[in-house]
This record gives sequence, structure tokens and C-alpha cells, in this order.
Amino acid sequence: MYKTLDELKEGLARVAQEEEGILKVTNRTQLNQEIDQFVQTAVFADHEGLKAAARWSIRALALALDIVPSSIHDLYMAMGREEIRGFTVPAINLRGMTYDVARQVFKLAIEKNIGAFIFEIAKSEIGYTNQRPSEYAACILAAAIKEGFKGPVFIQGDHFQFNRKKFSEDPETEFEVIKGLTQEAIEAGFYNIDIDPSTLVQYSRPTLIEQQRENYECTAKMTAFIRKLEPEGITISVGGEIGHIGGKNSTVEEFEAFMEGYLKTLKEFGDMPGISKISVQTGTAHGGIPLPDGTVAKVNLDFEVLRSISEVARKKYGMSGAVQHGASTLPDELFDKFPEVGTSEIHLATGFQNIIYDHLPEEIKNEIYNYLKQNLKSEWKEDWTEQQFIYKTRKKGFGPFKRLFWDLPQETKSKIMESLYQKFHLLFEKLKVFNTQKYVDKYIKPVKVLPKRPF
Repeated sequence: MYKTLDELKEGLARVAQEEEGILKVTNRTQLNQEIDQFVQTAVFADHEGLKAAARWSIRALALALDIVPSSIHDLYMAMGREEIRGFTVPAINLRGMTYDVARQVFKLAIEKNIGAFIFEIAKSEIGYTNQRPSEYAACILAAAIKEGFKGPVFIQGDHFQFNRKKFSEDPETEFEVIKGLTQEAIEAGFYNIDIDPSTLVQYSRPTLIEQQRENYECTAKMTAFIRKLEPEGITISVGGEIGHIGGKNSTVEEFEAFMEGYLKTLKEFGDMPGISKISVQTGTAHGGIPLPDGTVAKVNLDFEVLRSISEVARKKYGMSGAVQHGASTLPDELFDKFPEVGTSEIHLATGFQNIIYDHLPEEIKNEIYNYLKQNLKSEWKEDWTEQQFIYKTRKKGFGPFKRLFWDLPQETKSKIMESLYQKFHLLFEKLKVFNTQKYVDKYIKPVKVLPKRPF
């Protein structure tokens, strides 16, 4: 990677020239070689200023090549009007090896003419994987550059979730935390934000609208906050959530109660677009439910929840439909069902993580597992076996061992990437997103936004 700002500037001069503040790529072949150094610097440079310079350079180079961070809002509105249907948009959480893994997605997208797919990272993942929004976006855009992808790139903030305990103690402070993260994400090019106050739902209350009150009020307030931060020409796609993933299954009645309160509250802030989708609970849990032997329990997923809520979302509210979380560990044969029942979006994470760990050499795996056993003892529940503890906590190895994952032996890395590519191919085919580039071309008009140069 570049060790100094002067080295980075020299690298930039070898591949591009600046004209009136805008970069123009002058040597595409050289850029394909240099982009590895840019992304390594963006992630691992010792100096924050050098990281910021590398991240800005990647974004500027991406824009010069018509690789544009974009909002999927208008595509989802077309789904809400039922002008397009028949596919479910995959939203992929990349917890580790983000640059290399994203390359496999873009490779597949080019081969199969896929436009409808999202890269995302949740609030919790930003913490335990040590990937701030600007780093995550830089890795995604660098991967697009490396693979020769062009067009809109959808980057999403997933589960920008309110902490129930902190909210009950000090609502304003917790609200400011979510607002701060949201602003940081938008500035990094996240033009898709999933707000999640579903943790605040109070099922003990007598009516559905009272149960959902804090949820819809916070969602409306955050929608209004996001609309104020939108760059000119961009309507950020905002998602809501009515059922905390891992809790009780959602119902149409709960959804309608939420929407009644949400739309009424949103009007208090003025006339503006609302949410484009709604996340619901269907019987899944994030990461799956590990059994004592470390295998994952079978889930009784209720597709009727997705079908009924998606139908109401489109016909009554003009939204794209319902969103499925916690799905990547489900059996492969179930994924055809999601487009069939009108699911608009599906979130996938742990299954990709599991592929990475399955291919690690034993000595590396043991090093990470020993670290987890020493440093995360407080998370080990009394009734868990060691296999259950490892399965539930190994996602938190990606942050402390980030460099190790990025620097895996090439033979190991190649096997991981081939397995991930095959998994993406299988899932994307079942979700019916092959040949969706034409819909993105029709409904998404990319708007180039370049932040102020930091050097």
C-alpha cells in the first residue's frame, strides 16, 4: 500500500488527471493494477488522513468510470406500482474480506447482466468488524473498478437499530447516536438506509397502534432527518421494520397499524416520500439457531407473512413489499419461494461468513477461536456448548483479525472466493435477478456526488 500521501498522489497521477476538480481516468490498465494499493491504503494505512485520501480517490475514480453510489428508491416505487415484479433483490452483508468478496459479486453481475443487488452493513457489524461506512464504501467501489463494472451501485445501512434500554433511559441521546451514524453513512455514499426502531415495540400494550407507537414515531422522525441530508437529485431509499428479527411473527394488522401511525406522523414534518419497504419477522433469526453440535436448526418460515404483507404494501401504500432478514442459512431449495410470494428484498450475511470459516486452515481457525474464548467469555451463555458459543461469536473475529483475513494465502483465498461465487450464483439465480440490469437502466438515474477533496 502507499506509505505516504506523496506516494498516493503519485499513484493517482499515473492513472488519472484532474480537470476543474473532476478526475478523468487516463490509464485504465494501470488503474487496474494500482487499485489494490488504493484499497489497501484505504483500509490499513496508519494515518487517518492517508486513509481519507485513499477513500476519496477511490470514489472519485469510480465516478470517473460511471460507477455511481445510488438509491434504489425509484426501482422500488416501480415495484410498488407493479410495473415490474418477479424477482427479490439480494442485500449482502460483507463482514470480512470485503474487497475480494465484492469482486465476486460484481463478476457475477457482469456475466449475468444483474443490476438489482445491494451491498449493506448493519450498525452492529460496523462495530465488530471495524468497518466504518467510508471504508466499506471504498472497498465496494474499488471492487467495481477492479472488475470493470459500470452503473449504479446500491450501498445500504442495515439495521440502524435503536437500543431499547438506552432509549428508555435517555431517548434524545439514543436518537442522536442513530442520527450521527446515518449522516456518516450518507456522506460515505450510502443512499439506502434501513431504520430499525422495532426493538421499541411494546407488545404488552392493549392496541396494535399503541404497541407500534415508538417504532413509527422514530421511523418518521428519521425519515424526515434523512430527507434533509439528501444530495440534490437523490431520494434515499428508507426502510422500516415492524417485527424484531427473532421475535414473534408479523401480521398484516400490525403492518397497517404501523403505517397508519407512521404516515400521520410523517405529515407533521411536511410533504415528503416515505419508506419504500418494510422488514417483517417470519420465523427466522439472524445467523440461524445453532444446535449443541454446532449445526443450524431447521426453521419453520412462514411465507404467508411475506405474501400477505407484500400485497398490502403494494396495493395500499405503493411500497415495494416486505423484506426478509436472517435468510442466508436457510436451505437452498427455499430461495425460489421468495420471488413467488412477492418479497421485495432479502438480507444475506451469515451463510457467506460460514463459507469463509469453513475454508480456513485449522491453525488460523484455532487462533481466532482461542481469541474469542479468552475475550468474549461474558457472551457465553450457561446452556451453550463450545460449538454453539463459537458459532454465535465468530462473526466478531473479523474485526481483530481483519489483516489476517485480507492476507490469507492465495491458495486458501482462491478456494474461498470460488465457493462464494458459486453461492452467489445459486442464490441470485433462485431470486430471479439475472437480467435485471434493464430495470435499473430504466428507473435509476445515477447522480454523481463527490465529497470535498481531503488533501
